[in-house]
This record gives sequence, structure tokens and C-alpha cells, in this order.
Amino acid sequence: MSIFSIGAIPGIVAVLQLGRIHPDEVYQWLEPAFYRARGYGVLSWEWSRGIRNWAIPIVFAWVLKLCAAIGISNPRIYRAVLEIPQHLLHVAMLAAVFRYSARRVGLQWAMLATAAVALCEPIIVFAGRTMGESFSAAFLVIAIAALDEPGPRARALFGGAMLGAAVVARYASAVPVAAAIGYLAIQARWRQLSLALCGALAVAAGLGALDWVTWGKPFHSLQAYLEFNVLSSGAAQQFGAAPAWYYLPVIIRSVPFWAWLGLPLAMTTEKPRVPMPLFCAICSIAAVSAVAHKEERFIYPTLVLIALSGAPSLALGVRRAATKLRPGIAMAALATNALGFIYPGELRAQRGDEFRAIVRASAPPDATGLLIVNEGLWGAGGFFYIGKRIPWLTCDWPADYNFQLAVADARFNRAVTYEGRALSELQALGFRAEEQIGQATVLIRR
Repeated sequence: MSIFSIGAIPGIVAVLQLGRIHPDEVYQWLEPAFYRARGYGVLSWEWSRGIRNWAIPIVFAWVLKLCAAIGISNPRIYRAVLEIPQHLLHVAMLAAVFRYSARRVGLQWAMLATAAVALCEPIIVFAGRTMGESFSAAFLVIAIAALDEPGPRARALFGGAMLGAAVVARYASAVPVAAAIGYLAIQARWRQLSLALCGALAVAAGLGALDWVTWGKPFHSLQAYLEFNVLSSGAAQQFGAAPAWYYLPVIIRSVPFWAWLGLPLAMTTEKPRVPMPLFCAICSIAAVSAVAHKEERFIYPTLVLIALSGAPSLALGVRRAATKLRPGIAMAALATNALGFIYPGELRAQRGDEFRAIVRASAPPDATGLLIVNEGLWGAGGFFYIGKRIPWLTCDWPADYNFQLAVADARFNRAVTYEGRALSELQALGFRAEEQIGQATVLIRR
């Protein structure tokens, strides 16, 4: 199996499932991109306060404009097209895993290490999703693999630029990026360090210019992010706090079994004993554990770095085994990746059937308004998945104001209800159940 094909798995899963791991998947990336491409959309509070930068949404907006230019209007299709650049980024990450592993175990065994990483449950679930953690983790791996090479200056410059891109994609990744820079300094790799800093600073300059154009002030989004998440308790007050040990069970559950076996071997065979990705992962764990507000998704880049650290040692262990035992050991190790799907925690797609129902309900030309029942605004798919400028509302119960407003407005001739919530009430008001998609029901009112 090639890196290109094995790297397609997360994207295929994301596009076929739809749904979301977290509302940010829609409202931090897809909906802002749709807003820039179409001129309308729902912008969350982060965008009104300027706490995000427009780099990735602008790239996605260009793709959406291209889709519109060639007549692609179905949300499922243009979501699949948006997956193409993300797939290429993921393939680049896996290629970096391959290079990093090949320098330790040789080309013949590097593919086993790459497959082990590619088939990790968190990566299959997360890598195809439009999340800052997904983009940033890929850039981090690409950067670390480039800085691991003692080769030409271009590799160090490129690695530094990828470190900068990791921060642009997710400001919280400044911690593993600083750890990577610190690692080079600890190892007295001054030439690589200076070149990497040049590459990172070039990307930082681009971010400052982008914020100047889009927010009217250089580094506006970075300053707003730091003020809300670091320099104040804004995130904890708005979204809650968790104890320092919050991520411990997440790491135990989500790090693949083979990586737990590979890490001790890596620390006995690597020079220096702690490889760069593991050092960055340790620093990241310490940082996210110290911050009051915690969510499982925040640990995803760390999980990828831990897997990268242990993957070459997995291949090395298989290589050292008796020839007859190698295939069985390799297959058994890869099979342990499936354990993550048994207890996935919060890192899993939710309500894919609801999103598919929203696309189906909104698609017909005569659909002029949509009511989504048993869902809140930030859980819905936004205008991105509706695909056109029609009024839409969300509500939880028939007594809710939005429900009463929608059923009294003749424009609302489509409804999607999840888990049958308010189904009988909608039918009594003239809606007819048209299609069942998993736990979601599409209704039509003539």
C-alpha cells in the first residue's frame, strides 16, 4: 500500500461521515471560508473579536470559488474537493514519517513505521477533519522530519517555515514549536537553529501582513488569542476548567499500544536518548496540563508526535525478530490500532447522519427555509452544508421560540429532526416525513 493511498483513509472517512468532531470543524474553518467565498455565512464570536487569522479560511475560500466557477453547488461535493488540499498535506506528513523512520531503520522497514502511524485511530478520525489541530499536527511532523536531517540549508529553512505554519494553523502549537527550537539549541546545532529561525520568522512576517490586511493591525489575531487564552482566565470562565491530570487517561487510551512498547526502545537506541518529537510531546503535555481550560482535541498533535517517536522502534523490533515471526508480529502490532476505536472518548465524529440529512433537505430548488430540531446553532452545519442563502433556524423543543417562528413562516418548508424530536408535532403542522437518514428524519411541507 502506497503512502498516497493509505493517506486517503482519513479524508474518505471524513467526507463519507460528515458530521463534526467539534463545532470548530465547521465554524472556525468551513463557515468562515464559505463566508469569504459567497459573501454570507455565520461567523462565531472568535471572528467578531478577531481571535483567529484568515490564512486557512482564505485558501479554502479560493477552492470554494473555483467550485462555484465550474458549477459545483452540492455541499457534499465541494466538501470533498476541500479535502484534496488536506489530503495532500496529510500525505506530506506521512512522507515525512517515512523519511524520519528511514534514517533509523532503512527504507525497507520505514513503510511499516509509516503504516503504523497512518493507521492510528486518532489519525484516522482526526486527520481528515478541518480542525486547527489536524493542520498543525501535520506541519509539526513535516518540520521535525526536516530538522532531523543534517543535510542542506534548504531543509533547515523549510523546517523552520513549517514550524511557523504549525503556529499559524493553531496558536497553541507555539509550545511544541518553541520546544523544537529549544531542542536544536540544547544540541548546539547552531547552523540549523539559525536557518530554522529564519524560515519561521518569514512565515511570522506573512502572518503579520495578513492580520494587517484582514484585521487592520499586524498580529491582531495572535494578540487577541493570547489575551483571551493566556493572559486572562477568559477561556476557563467561558468554557470551564479541568484538573491537571485531565489528559492522562486520554493519552493512555489514545496512544497506540505499539507506541508504548516502542518508546522505551527508542530511548535506548536514539542519540540523543530523547528524540525531538518526544521532547516536543513532553513539553506540550506539560503546557496543556497547566492551562485551566482543557478539551480532548487539544492533545491530538501530541498523540501524533508520540506515535512518530515510537514508530521507528516498532519497525526496528520487528526487524530484529526471527524471519518467520516478522509478518505475524507486524500484523499484530498494526492490529492493536483498532483498540482505539473501542473507547474513542470525545475524539469521534458526531451526528454525521444529521449533516447528511441537512444537505439532502436543502438541495431541492424549491427548498426555501429549513428548521433543524434537537440541535443548537453551533452544532449545526451552517450555511456551508445548506449550500444556499435560505433562512434556517435551530431549536430543541416544540415550545421553543425558533420552532414557533419557523412553523408560522411559510418559507420554512423543510425540516430535519434528530432522534425523532418533535416529529409528531411537525407532522401535525403539515410536515410529511420524506426520508430517514440514520437517526435524522427529513420532512417536507407543501
